[in-house]
Amino acid sequence: MADLLMFSEANALGHSVAGSTSPNPPVGCVLYDSTGQRVIGRGATEPAGGAHAEVVAIRDALHNGESTVDARAVVTLEPCNHTGRTGPCSQALIDAGITRVDFLFSDPNPVAVGGADHLREHGIDVHGPYLPLPYCDETRSSFQWLPQFSVEPWLVSTVMKRPHVTLKLASTIDGFVAASDNTSKWITSEQARRVVHEDRRHRDAIIVGTGTVKADNPRLTARGEDGTPYPQQPLRVIMGQRSIPEDSHIYDAPGRALHIRSHDVKEVLADLRSRGIVDVLVEGGPRLTGAFLKAGIADAIQLYQAPAFLLAGYRNVECDANLASTLDDIQRFTPRSVSTLGSDILLSLSH
Repeated sequence: MADLLMFSEANALGHSVAGSTSPNPPVGCVLYDSTGQRVIGRGATEPAGGAHAEVVAIRDALHNGESTVDARAVVTLEPCNHTGRTGPCSQALIDAGITRVDFLFSDPNPVAVGGADHLREHGIDVHGPYLPLPYCDETRSSFQWLPQFSVEPWLVSTVMKRPHVTLKLASTIDGFVAASDNTSKWITSEQARRVVHEDRRHRDAIIVGTGTVKADNPRLTARGEDGTPYPQQPLRVIMGQRSIPEDSHIYDAPGRALHIRSHDVKEVLADLRSRGIVDVLVEGGPRLTGAFLKAGIADAIQLYQAPAFLLAGYRNVECDANLASTLDDIQRFTPRSVSTLGSDILLSLSH
């Protein structure tokens, strides 16, 4: 069985390219020598059309002067078994002389499935999957030790046939995002805001409502600590019927912006999926957050909480109808991690 450290490194490699690989998954792969003790190669999925993680890791090992014969591959997703813009990863591992493969998740894509069986047919010692696919009603194993797996959004998108959705909320302890006079900058700390920018750069798209654009005129870019936008930017999506001024910051910032004139959450997500969007971050406002919860579509929540009370003002979630009339209707989430960001707390939850 692969140990925690092995999959931690592979997962970190996948996270490093998240937001740049869609519609392909951000997979990480680590190659070990025949003893399983020494890393000889590392790889992560290249942008669409480029090499997959296993091939990148094999190339890295060869570049390092290492032999891949009798090596062991630890990868976050079952190696694919189809030829698209690149060849099948399972065959690349076979050709490289790999003798053992450990993988976290099975590939739910019917086009690419079968890599593990193909490897076994060629005498390779295959271990996995170690974890069930999302939304398959199976209990997580002892590998529930990471805040999020790099391939998780892609898995959810593939299984549910819609983009993976994370709701981002920033509020006081009593759940307010703005005071009664509409002032809202800044409830959370600068350190928390830096984490938000880092999160944005690894998403395919950010969604906000027309009300947020009109009230705050945000740029919604992913920026470094010095305020410089990252070269790669998520698609900025405005959801709602109201028109937005053409000189809004959301239009003149680096990257692309898209206004989808609909209040239907499922319709908007279907539109985004048709554009190859896999992972979205919903940044509000409160009515938009409520719309996603009312539709029952929230795979993860990032709750940034400031150690403060407002007592009155605008809450972080609003909805026209009651989301739950009794406790039997409550929407519960599972804590994945808790972090301290300066004076604030970040609580990461999954459905």
